[in-house]
Amino acid sequence: MRHAEQDSRLECCGLLAGADGAITNAFAATNAAADAAKNYEIAPEQLFQLMREIRAAGLALMGIYHSHPNGVNVPSPRDIDRAYYPDVAYFIVSPRAPAPVRAFSIRAGRVKELKIIAE
Repeated sequence: MRHAEQDSRLECCGLLAGADGAITNAFAATNAAADAAKNYEIAPEQLFQLMREIRAAGLALMGIYHSHPNGVNVPSPRDIDRAYYPDVAYFIVSPRAPAPVRAFSIRAGRVKELKIIAE
């Protein structure tokens, strides 16, 4: 949520990592999309750097997050098309939504909402 609130006009994005089924670390990324108000993209160089940081910390990639600053937090068709990591959860933050953070499994074009357990 903090990352999404830094510039509420643009979509934010980043990676989530952890171990033993629990997300413990967030790795903020720069949104490199041409239209960052409506899309998100992590530049390949930064994605590779963040993946190296995650591995160096002994963690596993567990999720990818981005925000929908002006809409509901459900995956858009573009989000579904670009869900390249089927084994991670996709978190969508929308500060204006009743449930500001939602998580989804996106596999082969199929979307399933996941339950978030906060500890």
